[in-house]
Amino acid sequence: MPIRGVLFDIDDTLFDSGSEADSLLAYLRMRGLLDRFGGGAAAVRLWREVRERHYGRFLSGEISFASQQRERARDFLVRLGASAGAGLSDRECSAWFAGYQAHRHTTRTPFPDAESALKKLAPDFRLGVVSNSSVDHQRRKLDAIGLRSYFGDRLICSDQHGAAKPEASIFLAGCASLGLRPHETAYVGDDYETDAVGARRAGLHGFWLDRVNDGVAAAVDADIRVIQSLNELQAALAALDSESQPER
Repeated sequence: MPIRGVLFDIDDTLFDSGSEADSLLAYLRMRGLLDRFGGGAAAVRLWREVRERHYGRFLSGEISFASQQRERARDFLVRLGASAGAGLSDRECSAWFAGYQAHRHTTRTPFPDAESALKKLAPDFRLGVVSNSSVDHQRRKLDAIGLRSYFGDRLICSDQHGAAKPEASIFLAGCASLGLRPHETAYVGDDYETDAVGARRAGLHGFWLDRVNDGVAAAVDADIRVIQSLNELQAALAALDSESQPER
């Protein structure tokens, strides 16, 4: 059965999140908080540590997507030593995070290979998104980087679905949004376990986007296809379809 649809991860697959550090430092500088660190690198390390902690709580279902944003701001300011950090209300924490996001919006960019790959795929494949995030948040992000039109409303996100990757149900919901069965669908993401292996276990064709080319050191399952650029995806899908054709 040929592959008829492709589902994508967003962050670090289509969207280049490398701008996060610049956005954070610009915001801290504007708020007069950057001098509390020995250097920008320390601020970025702390921000990412706080993000991993509270985003993990969101993925486990402990808190909502909006709550993890508030808690990231509160935790960061408390750890920073800002005197008012511990006493900030939820509304103030949300406003602080919204200010940071406003800086991020100005620097959001897609990877250079994202739109070219989607243009090649769009005539022949149904395209959608499965993301561990919130639909509204990711819809705004896709709008900001100019890729929303390729997916329409075919966005399945963990906040609304109720389960996060690598759970099989969220991949299957993505297939349903395309009107396809799992074996007719490929999934492309930058995280080997969460994206590629999770998709494969759900019955999809898993593609690992290994942009940093560290696949040599990883124990890659024989059923996982590895690409270093989205520009390789069209050929990789064609090759997979060719392999699945019976011999004559």
